[in-house]
Amino acid sequence: MIAPNFNKIVIFGVGLIGGSFALALRKGNAVGEVVGFGRSLETLQQARQLSIIHRIGQDIAVEVGDADLILLATPVGQMAELMARIAPHLGSHTLITDGGSTKSDVVREVYAQLGTKAAQFVPAHPIAGAEKSGAAAALVDLYQDKKVILTPLPENSTDAIARVRQAWELCGAVVSELTPVQHDEIFAAVSHLPHLLSFALVHDLAQRNNREQLLSFAASGFRDFTRIAASSPEMWRDICLANRNALMQELLQYANELHELYQALEQRDADKLEQAFRAAREVRTTWTEK
Repeated sequence: MIAPNFNKIVIFGVGLIGGSFALALRKGNAVGEVVGFGRSLETLQQARQLSIIHRIGQDIAVEVGDADLILLATPVGQMAELMARIAPHLGSHTLITDGGSTKSDVVREVYAQLGTKAAQFVPAHPIAGAEKSGAAAALVDLYQDKKVILTPLPENSTDAIARVRQAWELCGAVVSELTPVQHDEIFAAVSHLPHLLSFALVHDLAQRNNREQLLSFAASGFRDFTRIAASSPEMWRDICLANRNALMQELLQYANELHELYQALEQRDADKLEQAFRAAREVRTTWTEK
């Protein structure tokens, strides 16, 4: 019998991100044992029933000491506390990675909470998600052919980076690397801003006296644009605050774009509107074809 790539993996947060990670590795026989921790016993029990984890963790000190890999798959706002709890018990061979959508804040907490053990943490961001959450949302093929971004620390060894890369690749992911700052600037524009706009539109309509009438006539365009407003409010609250500076810059730029369109409407400038729409369509079409 071929030995698994990882004897033991400990996952904090066994929902969409953590649960899918576990399912993919278990399907590929790449892990001997998966131990799950979380805030909800009900979710952990469901994860065990769905064969996401082998067992529910009871004592962090006991479980992390001999783990090959730890995945922090919680909202980014919870990671500092988890790092602090893990740090005293971390085995010398144990690596940590995460699934957070922001990286500069995670890296700051790695240095603050792990200290001399920071080299054992290789930050990551899987670009694969859905508006659903919880153990039942986990998918065995969630990461198949999806991008995962690593933002290695200067202290990470080549072997540590390769080991974490291997874990994500065993899930089917295509792995690349960025610096934490590059990562946060990019995703402020292409992920965090769209979520903020989607939440904002639905929130705006929700406060209107005729919201039921408005929603009764909403069709596919509204559904497509606002799908991500069904995402976890807690998670996106943390993401927006964690990437606050980059996101505010993107909001300002987007506000300027809206003002340009407002002026075009005000001036009945059909040519300006069409030029903007054509340019946007060309970029969108090229992107989807790729």
